[in-house]
Amino acid sequence: MTATTPLTRSGTERLPLRPAVRALLVSVLVTGVLGTAFVLSAPPSMRVPLAWCTAAGALLLCVAAVTVARYVQLDEALRARLDSLGEEVARGDKERVRLTGENTRLAEEKRGALAERDAALASFANAAGRMQALATGMLADLRAMQERHSDEDFLADLFHLDHRTAQAGRLADSVAVLSGARSGRRWARPIVMESILRGALGRVSGYQRVRTHAATEVYVAGHAAEGVMHALAELLDNATTFSPPNAEVHVYVEEVPAGLIVSVEDAGLVMSDVQLRRAEAAVSGTTDLAGLSGTRLGLAVVGRLARKHGLKVSFRPSARGGTGVLVLLPQDLLSRPSRPAGPTAPATAASPEAREHPFAGLLSAPAADPAPTASPAPATEADTTVLPATSEADGADE
Repeated sequence: MTATTPLTRSGTERLPLRPAVRALLVSVLVTGVLGTAFVLSAPPSMRVPLAWCTAAGALLLCVAAVTVARYVQLDEALRARLDSLGEEVARGDKERVRLTGENTRLAEEKRGALAERDAALASFANAAGRMQALATGMLADLRAMQERHSDEDFLADLFHLDHRTAQAGRLADSVAVLSGARSGRRWARPIVMESILRGALGRVSGYQRVRTHAATEVYVAGHAAEGVMHALAELLDNATTFSPPNAEVHVYVEEVPAGLIVSVEDAGLVMSDVQLRRAEAAVSGTTDLAGLSGTRLGLAVVGRLARKHGLKVSFRPSARGGTGVLVLLPQDLLSRPSRPAGPTAPATAASPEAREHPFAGLLSAPAADPAPTASPAPATEADTTVLPATSEADGADE
């Protein structure tokens, strides 16, 4: 690698002076010798004017020699610079070709990875849909069996299987939500908030510790009822899982001008400010599936459902010592439909609630008496579940 010299004002390299000095010395020496010989060979009367002419000619010759030497040197420097630039351009072209090939390869790999991801998500969505169908069919079979049998011990087992099947269905719904598939059932008509809460409780293992304080007749739009129910079930599951086994979880429902607020208050772990911000980011931002662990899917599912239905979820320290979660349902999801003339929820033989399902009294019981109503299977022995079983929901599955 050759060393470069500084550039002159005109943009060319500053040329060394040694070649010009050498040309000047040679010119002076040659012209001096020749001029002296020429003057001495002339007649004495002509020597003085001839000496002046010879000196002027010698000076011009020296200037010309130096100028020619500089231009020759400049030409050589420019040619060397052009050769260097040509090599740099060739290297740049070669690097550009290499980078173009690398970009093409990376683009192909990205397309392949996206195709594999889409195929995997489609497989997960398909598997989740089949699991949902199986869970729905099993729930229907179990409730039909509950109508055919009256033995209390057998009914307790059926209620237990009913509840466990609903939890498996919630897990299938979570996989469907994360994979972008349709989750759960869709209702043709609005569902009363009481049934939404009851359906959410039916998908939580620790429902016996949940105390609800709901005195509202607000209805949730049918297209969003399942999503709201699923989101509340995930939050209730978190609250019961991360609180002491004997601690109660309280659910409050309050109507506000912006919509309906559902708050879940537990007495479990107190989240730090960093953990609270992380939880809010999980339910408000786009969660990267690659960063999810197999045991912590709840908040990611809540975030997807919140964005889908316009819910607003926030976290705060709870006055009960744990964490509080606020879920705001916007007004466009709420309604107050007029009640039909006849009874809206008859306790017929076709309804599982006619069997005094363990969830039948969870919401209607006064806050001072949180224990469930009597049932064929005690709540402490049989985990039970039921999807919204009001007249608004029966037969409304699309």
